[in-house]
Amino acid sequence: MADLSVKICGVTLNNPLIAASGTFGFGHEYGELYPLSTLGGISCKGITLLPRLGNPPPRIAEGKDGILNSVGLQNPGVDHFINDDLPWLMRQNTAVIANIAGNTVEEYCQMAERLDDSGVDMIEMNISCPNVKHGGVAFGTSCESVGNITKQVRAHCKKPLIVKLSPNVSDIAEIAKSAEAQGADAVSLINTLTGMRIDIETARPILRNNTGGMSGPAVFPVAVRMVWQVKNAVSIPVIGMGGISSWQDAAEMLIAGADALQIGTVLFNDPYAPIKICKGLNDFLDKKGYKSVSELTATIKPW
Repeated sequence: MADLSVKICGVTLNNPLIAASGTFGFGHEYGELYPLSTLGGISCKGITLLPRLGNPPPRIAEGKDGILNSVGLQNPGVDHFINDDLPWLMRQNTAVIANIAGNTVEEYCQMAERLDDSGVDMIEMNISCPNVKHGGVAFGTSCESVGNITKQVRAHCKKPLIVKLSPNVSDIAEIAKSAEAQGADAVSLINTLTGMRIDIETARPILRNNTGGMSGPAVFPVAVRMVWQVKNAVSIPVIGMGGISSWQDAAEMLIAGADALQIGTVLFNDPYAPIKICKGLNDFLDKKGYKSVSELTATIKPW
């Protein structure tokens, strides 16, 4: 059997599969189905400095081959996570990644400081949130803003820092390079694409927030393209995500350049997907004669 373990930013994962933030909660529900050590890691539900109730419903809508969500970062806050959820997660024999989000740079820095003294293995910074101090522009949409927030959070964080990139930009490679230049230890991509559905009977948007984040199989080709572009632009690890639903998708994303993977929407259809993907990947690696899953990363053959 091939070695499925990977090392990201000095942290060894049991396998390349990480549960994507927002799709796995803090792991308690899935832990009733199988050991969480089945996963390489868990990127926990996005947390903010203070508790948030999230957006008003409806906040989930179906799309063709995917879903739209506008949950609005409902979460219990960073202190509750550290005191109540993290101790249990640290006993699950899987890497724990804290996903943080905020409205200001100061909020990100405060959370990074608190988590730096905790038992999390890595911090993933979600920069697709409104920047209240700068007219509602998302932190992740320009090289300057990405570089600035990465630099400032880096100064408050000794843990491995992953910057999660938005696909709603003109040049994802340049954005990734800005994160790397200012101290990111890894990048993860793609976050959701902005989408919308309308009820034709009422002529109202289905989501109360009008728009939401599109995820699921429909975004997979976009994610593969962006992972490939970023892998060719940076030297830090690339964590690929976006519509991975099968072991074939996982293999394709690795070949495109991913060093590890995050899976999310597929868990709503099949909570046992990580087990199936790992088995399929292992069989594929054995058939191809690979001794380690890392040997598959960035093996794309250009025309």
